[in-house]
Amino acid sequence: MLGPDDPLPAVRRVLVAGVTGSGKTTLARRLGAEWRLRHIEIDALFHGPQWTPRPEFLDDVREFAAEERWITEWQYWSQGTDALLAPRADLVVWLDYPYRVVRSRLIRRTLRRSILRTELWNGNVEPPIWKWFSKPEDEDILRWQTATLQKWRERMPDIERLYPHLMIVRLRHPRETKRWLHTHRSDDSLIAKPSTPESGRLH
Repeated sequence: MLGPDDPLPAVRRVLVAGVTGSGKTTLARRLGAEWRLRHIEIDALFHGPQWTPRPEFLDDVREFAAEERWITEWQYWSQGTDALLAPRADLVVWLDYPYRVVRSRLIRRTLRRSILRTELWNGNVEPPIWKWFSKPEDEDILRWQTATLQKWRERMPDIERLYPHLMIVRLRHPRETKRWLHTHRSDDSLIAKPSTPESGRLH
């Protein structure tokens, strides 16, 4: 496990882990731009119209995991993504933030999307606010966050054992992440050279 001040070698494939609402996609998008990695938003691969899971999901994950350079959010392990993503990744950035931080972020994000009727993936939008508390438990994102709050802390010992090649950076607060980003911002030493001209091509 690496700390925020530890140096990093060049990386090609990165997973961003953390509970719902921690800011995985925002960080993945930023690192993708700065480290010249293709960002694949894994939610967009999973959710079909009307929030139905896409049957092609794992095939799509398998396809991009085989690419030379990428960054994505580490999600849907119950759907089988661990076996496809973890063996290929170089680095895991783990956002292990306090409950008050992730809770407030999730509420603000969900409210904003609901009020603005922001289109997400494949035409999906958050339901109106008045429907929040009438949704089934397995569709309530706030309950889901509560139920999975400790999941990454429970999973990490097994991840370290099963995938010893993975470098894992644990960031415990947004301030720590900000400092880490400043340290590694646009660092050419982190941008791995492609193994072949073709495999290094950005998509």
